[in-house]
Amino acid sequence: MIATLLLVQTLNGLQFGLILFLIAAGLTLVFGVMDFINLAHGVQYMVGAYLAAAFTAWTGNFGWGLLLALPCALVFGLLLEVLIFRHLYDRDHLDQVLATFGVILFLDQAVRFIWGSAPLNVPVPDLLSGSVEIASGLLYPIYRLAIIAAGLGVAALLYVVVHHTRLGMLVRAGASNAPMVSALGVDIHRLFMVVFGFGAMLAGFAGAMVAPILSVEPGMGDNILILAFVVIVIGGIGSIRGAFIAALLIGIVDTVGRTFAPNLLRLLLDPSTASQTGRAIAPMLIYILMAAVLFFRPAGLFPAKR
Repeated sequence: MIATLLLVQTLNGLQFGLILFLIAAGLTLVFGVMDFINLAHGVQYMVGAYLAAAFTAWTGNFGWGLLLALPCALVFGLLLEVLIFRHLYDRDHLDQVLATFGVILFLDQAVRFIWGSAPLNVPVPDLLSGSVEIASGLLYPIYRLAIIAAGLGVAALLYVVVHHTRLGMLVRAGASNAPMVSALGVDIHRLFMVVFGFGAMLAGFAGAMVAPILSVEPGMGDNILILAFVVIVIGGIGSIRGAFIAALLIGIVDTVGRTFAPNLLRLLLDPSTASQTGRAIAPMLIYILMAAVLFFRPAGLFPAKR
């Protein structure tokens, strides 16, 4: 029974971690390459979920809704970059934080104005509905396995792009020394725009993928943004590999910890106290992990070389 529960929660942790990776990958590139703190990155996750919900309702098919939502999320990210964010690159971090927080407030209210405050539900596509037996007597939803497969596929694609293409070479060089890349004749503003748009599309893709399993509602990106920042702090700013490993660590630690922390404490405390203490400690585990990593490796597990 315990082994079965551990397997299920590990799969849930992988799924949660890969969603975090899709969000944190764009955020760590923007932060690492552009030295720009974008608190509104979580809003792009929310917008991706709303776009998927709207296009799915319009077409009647989640696949078409996802395909239409991705380019729209890309265009939305590019518009934000052109209209607002590029004017903040030369400002200090406090100005960036205040401005992007204002974008969060504006877009949360814009979503409420367009779609209302009531949560939206997106049906799981028929092709991915149901469950599959992953062990004797253990069923697991096919759609959650599809999220894991999609996350791993995007991670592999990002690895190829970052490490084996000219664009990836420029991104890695920009993360290491952006002024030198600009001095060598690279249009750094265009590079910034590409990085920002790509990061927005990844966040939108994450939002679209979770739409069938979570309620699509205003402000849904605010809490996950905090976890995305924890990911890039643990993994190392500007590092895709670090974001991937840190996201999986956080996903598994958070999911498994919430399930097993009360049970482990019952070995030391009475059941009532163990249950209360476990519920209190479980949400803190990822921050304890972050503190431990920062103590031993202040730059993160895999910081970008500078």
